[in-house]
Amino acid sequence: MAETTYREAVRAAIDDAMSSDERVFLMGEDVGHYGGCYAVSMGLLEKFGEQRIIDTPLSESTFTGAGIGAALNGMRPIVEIMTVNFSLLALDQIMNNAATLMHMSGGQFNVPLVIRMATGGGKQLGAQHSHSLEGWFAHIPGLKILTPATVQDAYDMVGLALQDPDPVLIFENALLYNAKGELDLDAIPLPIGKAKIEKEGKDVTILTYGISVFKALEAAESLAKEGINAEVIDLRSLRPLDDETIMASVAKTHRVVIVDEGWKSGSLSAEIMARINEQAFYELDAPMARVCTAEVPLPYAKHLEDAALPQADKIVEAAIKTVGVS
Repeated sequence: MAETTYREAVRAAIDDAMSSDERVFLMGEDVGHYGGCYAVSMGLLEKFGEQRIIDTPLSESTFTGAGIGAALNGMRPIVEIMTVNFSLLALDQIMNNAATLMHMSGGQFNVPLVIRMATGGGKQLGAQHSHSLEGWFAHIPGLKILTPATVQDAYDMVGLALQDPDPVLIFENALLYNAKGELDLDAIPLPIGKAKIEKEGKDVTILTYGISVFKALEAAESLAKEGINAEVIDLRSLRPLDDETIMASVAKTHRVVIVDEGWKSGSLSAEIMARINEQAFYELDAPMARVCTAEVPLPYAKHLEDAALPQADKIVEAAIKTVGVS
């Protein structure tokens, strides 16, 4: 095991995949000579050349469509989209082609495409570069949606996605690229669709993903001082969701707080609430709570941006309120 950054873990995963499989290539804006807008692909052009590290024009729909075509023809493309907001320019390709072609062809054509993109706020990049739209994509059948929070998952999920026969979208929170953690290259990865209990607890379940995992763990430390033992679950995969782990935790703690960096209305948190109501309603001892981003375009000013995003103190407040209701 070695300590590395989230950024380096993603780069190592791409490097390893390209070294072991000539069908794998990386394509996107500034991924080559510039090294990627978050420096994830730094140095890969020099190692693999312009045929496999491909700089593209500013045209998300075009290069995502090219990735779909390459996947249909036996390649294993990794498409990098600078930020989740720009993915909307490629939504037609992602939703109407990548997600549907296997079904529309009666199972004849899989689309083994991997799309990576930065997501989330907190970097003062303004409303057009800071949103969290992974919940939108988790709505679409035919896609798999991954949200690595840890360095280990940042490495493992690239490999898992490339092995999948269907399109997989990986949402990397931009604030995590400098985060450090232990990386075990020989570890057996948790499969797609499996959540991870980051902290065991018995009083309240906190469900979340991405950077909010660390805010939830910080909140759990504060809650412990109040005598509340919170269980923190990293969902890891938003489609498919790990219903089994979620419901087992609800049956243990009987109280739930969901932390979601998306907007509350029509959110992933709403989907999770609905599933718990459908599958574990009689396990609940209190109404479920949600901590989501304020329903505004994310502000640029730091104090407003911080106020809009889910924070540890808001999670603590929601958990105390939930535990206090019986």
